[in-house]
Amino acid sequence: MFRGPAHRLLRSWLAAPPGPRRRFLRLPGLPGSASASHDAVPASLSANPPPRRSPCAQSLCPKPFEYLICCFGTLKMETVEATGVSMKRSLSVDENDDQPQADEAKRQKVSECCLAKDQETLENDSVLSNENATKQSETTAAGEDRNNVEAQIEEEEEEEEDGLLEEEEEDDVEESFADMMKHGLTEVDVGITKFVSSHQGFSGILKERYSDFIVHEIGKDGRISHLDNLSVPVDDEDPSDDVFTVLTEENKQRLEELQLFKNKETSVAIEVVEDTKEKRTIIHQAVKSLFPGLETKTEGRDGKKYIIAYHAAGKKALANPRKHSWPKSRGSYCHFVLYKENKDTMDAINVLSKFLRVKPNIFSYMGTKDKRAITVQEIAVLKITAQRLAHLNKCLMNFKLGNFSYQKNPLKLGELQGNHFTVVLRNITGTDHQVQQAMNSLKEIGFINYYGMQRFGTTAVPTYQVGRAILQNCWEEVVDLILKPRPGAEKGYLVKCREEWAKTKDPDAALKKLPVKRCVEGQLLRGLSKYGLKNIVSAFGIIPRNNRLMYIHSYQSYVWNNMVSKRIEEYGLKPVPGDLVLKGATATYIEEADVNSYTIHDVVMPLPGFDVIYPKHKISETYKEMLASDHLNIDNMKHKIRDYSLSGAYRKIIIRPQNVSWEVVSYDDPRIPLFNTDLDNLEGKAPPVFAAEGKYRALKMDFSLPPSTYATMAIREVLKMDTSIKNQTQLNTTWLR
Repeated sequence: MFRGPAHRLLRSWLAAPPGPRRRFLRLPGLPGSASASHDAVPASLSANPPPRRSPCAQSLCPKPFEYLICCFGTLKMETVEATGVSMKRSLSVDENDDQPQADEAKRQKVSECCLAKDQETLENDSVLSNENATKQSETTAAGEDRNNVEAQIEEEEEEEEDGLLEEEEEDDVEESFADMMKHGLTEVDVGITKFVSSHQGFSGILKERYSDFIVHEIGKDGRISHLDNLSVPVDDEDPSDDVFTVLTEENKQRLEELQLFKNKETSVAIEVVEDTKEKRTIIHQAVKSLFPGLETKTEGRDGKKYIIAYHAAGKKALANPRKHSWPKSRGSYCHFVLYKENKDTMDAINVLSKFLRVKPNIFSYMGTKDKRAITVQEIAVLKITAQRLAHLNKCLMNFKLGNFSYQKNPLKLGELQGNHFTVVLRNITGTDHQVQQAMNSLKEIGFINYYGMQRFGTTAVPTYQVGRAILQNCWEEVVDLILKPRPGAEKGYLVKCREEWAKTKDPDAALKKLPVKRCVEGQLLRGLSKYGLKNIVSAFGIIPRNNRLMYIHSYQSYVWNNMVSKRIEEYGLKPVPGDLVLKGATATYIEEADVNSYTIHDVVMPLPGFDVIYPKHKISETYKEMLASDHLNIDNMKHKIRDYSLSGAYRKIIIRPQNVSWEVVSYDDPRIPLFNTDLDNLEGKAPPVFAAEGKYRALKMDFSLPPSTYATMAIREVLKMDTSIKNQTQLNTTWLR
């Protein structure tokens, strides 16, 4: 199970006498991270670590053995960080998925135990993946989905704690990630076949390190979000900083259990050791600030003063911050800029809500951002002070919060104007002339606005196949596609779960193989256990709504990609009569007399649905033929289950990036970052110095894209290379040789 340094470390720990081996455990720091200041691994582990619930508990692990497991995972992942090839089975995440995935429990615990950066394989672009036609429904469903996740967390905490060690078990088969990914999808499989430029392509490695991909959100006012100010707005009505230190860890533990109704106590008494009015006031403020839903009063008992904490209004108070504790003159929402590394947006919200002890649905944002990247975006939270948010900067790893302000309104999905990308393509082979041609073409012509590979998953069972089965009402096939065994890269416990399902068709037996139940497979198995195989529709409905819609949106994207490739093959890069253009939000046909009034950048193509029109040329029939071959009627896209009815949308076929710039740099060490992040600039780090003639060359590029546009497709146009994980892992493996 364990090999190398981690194996030897574990054996020495187990062989040591009980006393000494539980006192100290020293590990070397791990090199090669994007930000050196974030790389520190705790040098020692105390025999009496603080409780897990401590707000700053991320620096220590409560169990020495679990700490070893964490550090083993860190060492293993660090090995692949410098090479760009993941040797660990991993589960990719679709960019529409706002819920924590199957491996979130382990990743969260690893992060909290030893501050390791969880390096994974190539994943999502930082784009908004919701089309205009679906934004409203998904916005209204976001709170529901987050509540679904939150409702399961308490139930599963114990199961996931027990399952951590089981998750780390890997098969002894020596199979590289590149070998496993031979079963994955390529671009041709999802209709991505054409290019618009004529330059010669060249080789380069995309996202060799997550820090090679930086995304800054462009807000509704057109400004690019940057983290450049960590100060807290001065407010006389904010409590003093003493509220964060006045309560002991024991008191915090008791108050949290009271707040979450985890014990039978109706109140918690806190003795006032220094009985002064100022001291009592600070304790009152601390309880109310740190534990929403609790109220306080002062009582005298046996000649001593106590602060009594109790519930104000039952369980509902936990999700609704007290109105009377918020100044009327201040906006109800604290807006802030969130800088995060290697975590997707919903994972980040879950971490923040956990440490603030609030529900995730009091947070709002304009767009979901990438996991495997460094991203900067604006977040709003209801009635949480900037002071309290800023305190998290002392506690959390791979996050930074700043640029605080109080506003009257929350943020809404889709309000952003787009994203600005800073991307490094390492180890490029193109000459300076080739790079110049490629980047000029990207700037002047643009790229085909394909849906990127992350839209379709990375396993041998693409998400669009599940979506097609849903639209066909083939529910047994839906279950089979999600749960059946498949070749390729997957977590070991998922492999065992699938094998059990194939053998027994018993949802309870298969569920026992999953140490983490919040993955789609676990949720579906829960549904099947509850409703039975005769009521698959209800069982499938247990999966959060956004996850379910992800499948049918994936099928729409699959059709769109194929149709656009056919359109470009048939008519090239010029508008023709019968093409569609948008006038406002309404699609109209290009008439013969108006052809010269438009360019290819004006032309849109429909995603199939009941509320769109199709082009008046050959491609219209191609749409019908493709859907008919999938046993779907293009003239009847309404599903008997309302959630799965497709209204459709329009999408531009060519996108021209804005604010395009680039430079080619040389470097010798493949582990060093090639540009500064916002955090580096805040910490005053000098920008990297490049070699005049380095061993490797990299292309650093900057550009801005509108929402729902994939940066990987822009990079594909530059390189003229397949951007699928299958191809990239083979490229990385070849480069290593």
